[in-house]
Amino acid sequence: MVENVFITGIGGLLGSTLAKRLLVSGNYTVSGCDNFIGGIESNIPYEHVNFHNIDIIDYEKLKNAMKDADVVFHAAALPYEGLSVFSPGMVAQSIVHGTTNVASACLHNNVRLLINCSSMARYGAQTPPFTEDMPRSPEDPYGLSKVQAEEQLELLHKLHGLNYVTLVPHNVIGVGQRYYDPFRNVVGIMINRCLQNKEIIVYGDGEQKRSFSNVRDCIRAVITMIDSERDICGQVYNIGPHENEISIKDLAYKVGHHCNFYPRIKHFPDRPAEVKNAFCSSNKIMKEFNYNTDITTDVTIHEMVSWIKNEVGNNGKPFEYHLELEFIRENTPKTWTDKLI
Repeated sequence: MVENVFITGIGGLLGSTLAKRLLVSGNYTVSGCDNFIGGIESNIPYEHVNFHNIDIIDYEKLKNAMKDADVVFHAAALPYEGLSVFSPGMVAQSIVHGTTNVASACLHNNVRLLINCSSMARYGAQTPPFTEDMPRSPEDPYGLSKVQAEEQLELLHKLHGLNYVTLVPHNVIGVGQRYYDPFRNVVGIMINRCLQNKEIIVYGDGEQKRSFSNVRDCIRAVITMIDSERDICGQVYNIGPHENEISIKDLAYKVGHHCNFYPRIKHFPDRPAEVKNAFCSSNKIMKEFNYNTDITTDVTIHEMVSWIKNEVGNNGKPFEYHLELEFIRENTPKTWTDKLI
């Protein structure tokens, strides 16, 4: 039986990549929505999907758009972890209110499965690699919003039988990412600045470590959940590669290598509430579903550089400051207030 998969945030990196992968398989019809705050219109294969240009905050429109869905992949959010420290209201509304609306629409339309996309920000400043049995301990409003969204799903399962599973990707990168966004996507920002022959901006000493996941490796996990015949309700799975953590300083030189540009690094003060080291273990999903990842960070960066050059040429694209800070304090990054990126 052909199932309809509805994707929130279908213009984003995860959403659009999933849509294209499902369409290629021929086993699904695809529909979805986006408001393009964080997504890119050209990511959407309009001729093959039933697209709705709506915000998930609008419940009535969302409910109607999802009426034929069998499975919902919820990737819509304002994934601005650093920015959330100075714009908590905007981020919380998108994630907490938005996720609650998605869950309510799933219940209204008797959706078979909701796949919720969370964030490793749920783990906070605990010692990595993060595992799913660790307590949720967010350090910033973005992480807190993700945790509160998860709690809404847990309660709606208890009250009404909502069938859901939570996936936790970490630092997803790849072709289709909004590389001209000054507030997020560190690899895209680095590539774009290298192409513009500008210094790479690093917050703090650059020794903080992250793990980066190719979007195709993450989508493989999503499809595993869609096709699973197991009872996975309420489960949490970290997805993407592990044991590939890298310091931000080393990442800068790696990006420079793929851009044929020896990077000059300019350091700015640490961003408030930014965790020093953050990366996950994916052992749980690997053991339970024989899940594996095979795309290296180097391959991913090479693909991104080639794609961006094809999109805008060899000189990059100006960054777009499309979001307002809700308030400014002494520790607000000057890169944002003075638009230095």
